[in-house]
This record gives sequence, structure tokens and C-alpha cells, in this order.
Amino acid sequence: MKKSNLPFLLALLLLISAFTTINSINWKISKEFSIKFTSEFPTGTFSNLEGDILFDENNLSESKFNLTVEVSSIDTGNGLMNKHAIGDKWFNAKKYPKIKFVSTKITKEDGKFTTKGNLTMHGIEKEISIPLKFEKNKFTGTFKVNRLDYKIGKSGGINDKASHELKIDVSVPVSK
Repeated sequence: MKKSNLPFLLALLLLISAFTTINSINWKISKEFSIKFTSEFPTGTFSNLEGDILFDENNLSESKFNLTVEVSSIDTGNGLMNKHAIGDKWFNAKKYPKIKFVSTKITKEDGKFTTKGNLTMHGIEKEISIPLKFEKNKFTGTFKVNRLDYKIGKSGGINDKASHELKIDVSVPVSK
């Protein structure tokens, strides 16, 4: 190979590599997912989860979660309570129909993942961290949310029957 072609080939290689990206795996959410919330009162589930999961544990900088939960899919086991929960004094599902989580950073330490991102409920966005495990094509995690941080319901009087802090357990099986 001539020496004069070497700089051209190196420049071509750099140009090609600039347009090459390492893609994370696009995972599809299984219908067998579970989103449970527990507290002293109330407890229940959400049954509608949609979104995009781009994840490769060997390429976390390109990985991302962009998920939405339909507020009206809440199920407390009590129809009247469900109606009350989606009403304007609590979630206000007509004005704020979705709960959204968009990750901003995913890290791994000691075999466990942490995804930081923005959780939006009731029109209020807050940064949270969610510890996750990813085993056998399933994401699982547990974290806590204070409903008052998102102005869901009020504090005081009869509203104090409902716990301020709720534990959220997620289990999301995925496939390629």
C-alpha cells in the first residue's frame, strides 16, 4: 500500500466510525408486567404500561427507559375508591391522564442497576432513582413515592387516612 493512500484511508475510517453508533437492544414489554403500590392504606395496581425500553447492560450510556402508565388503569380492589382516585381531588385523570418516567442515566454497581430519571405525576416532575435488577429478561425494582410531593390528594383531616408514602414494586418481563 502506498504511503500516500494511508492518510485517506484513515480519514475514511474515522468518517465511517463517526456515523456508526452502538445500539442498545429494543425490548418489548410483556403483558405479564406488574405495577403494585402498597401502604397502610391504600394498596392496588396499575394495569396499563406502555413505552420504550432500550437496554444493553454492556452499553448503559445508550440505554433508556421512556414509560407511561395510564392513570385510569388504577385498581384498588374497590370501584368507588378507584373512581375517587382518578377524580380531580386526587390524580385528576382527565387533566393528567398519564404517569411518565423518562430515564436520564443508568448505572451498574455490584451487579445491580440504578436508573435515575424524571417521574411526572399530576403535572409535577421530580427526579428519582430506581434500583433495578435485570435477570432472565425481567426488570424488577422497588422504590418509594410521597404522593404529597406530586400534590396528589392533600394532607390533614380525612385525607390523612391515605398514607403519604407508597411503596412501588415493579416487575416488567421483556422480550427482544
